[in-house]
Amino acid sequence: MPEIAEVARVVHHIWKSLVGKTIKAVNAQDDSNVFGKAGTTGAEFEKAMVGKKIVGAGQQGKYFWIVMDSPPHPVMHFGMTGWLYIRGQPTMHYRGKETDEEESWPPKFWKFTLETEGKQKVEAAFADARRFGRVRLLDCAAEAIRNTTPLKENGPDPVIDKDIFTEEYLENKMRSKHVPVKALLLDQANISGIGNYVGDEILYHAKLHPEQYSDTFSAVQLKQLHTSIIYVCQTAVDALGDSTKFPEEWLFNHRWGKGKKDSPGTLPNGAKITFLTVGGRTSCVVPSVQKKTGAVAGEVKQESNGARVDEADEAKSKKKSSGRGKRKAKEEEEETKEVVKPKSRRTRK
Repeated sequence: MPEIAEVARVVHHIWKSLVGKTIKAVNAQDDSNVFGKAGTTGAEFEKAMVGKKIVGAGQQGKYFWIVMDSPPHPVMHFGMTGWLYIRGQPTMHYRGKETDEEESWPPKFWKFTLETEGKQKVEAAFADARRFGRVRLLDCAAEAIRNTTPLKENGPDPVIDKDIFTEEYLENKMRSKHVPVKALLLDQANISGIGNYVGDEILYHAKLHPEQYSDTFSAVQLKQLHTSIIYVCQTAVDALGDSTKFPEEWLFNHRWGKGKKDSPGTLPNGAKITFLTVGGRTSCVVPSVQKKTGAVAGEVKQESNGARVDEADEAKSKKKSSGRGKRKAKEEEEETKEVVKPKSRRTRK
């Protein structure tokens, strides 16, 4: 799932390629999830965008938006598999995977495409295979976007909102809740933009165990957690999500061997990497670094393959595959809090 850094990469390319351009044509599929659950339709999106000039772009965590010369403004969320492609531009860079294959246009699973006026036209497309992404229209002044649903319900962005996301803010959130710290970090109502890999990286650098309850950490630990959140998020955003530019010592560079044959399952220094489930999500943990210092959500046990899971999960192992998928879908649905509108079909040029 795209997180704070990947969204920052897309916003960077919007500024680079689209800002200052006028939209000539839009083609939107009337997807009842991507548009409908965000309170609009493909036809309404087309009508709102054609002839408008793009004057800016912004981000709050996993949400981003394009600022038009007049309302409404499109606000987007990638969900699990969404992405905004700009033809000929390297908007996609995840886990260092690049390809020399000729670009297919429009991309597979596209939900809308647009092209700009002028001889040097720019083409862009929003695509989403699993349809958990959302495209909505906000009919408000550009400066009011962040004060409007759904952004106003989300917590501060740790890169953009450093004046809000203070040590005091984090301590108050942690002390006021009794949930595993990993679950608290993933809750977008607390902090915007932290997803699974960023959350694991933060906890590794902070030397905190993901299962430990949020209200059981010392003041020193909370101070370190705040420092780690700022460091990891800022570093990932500065790299625009290009994992080849992440520091070599990051857990990210060594975590992807789960379930793979002959995977070492260790850091270069020999420290063992294990996996466990916290808040319905797989967490990557280095036990020798991330020690439990307080009450935790549940005991875990070591499996023969080196992975760790909740004991309750182990008892339901064969039934869990479909249930896990349903839970992830539900998480994505809840995260965006959409309203359904009737379907219609229409294209506009």
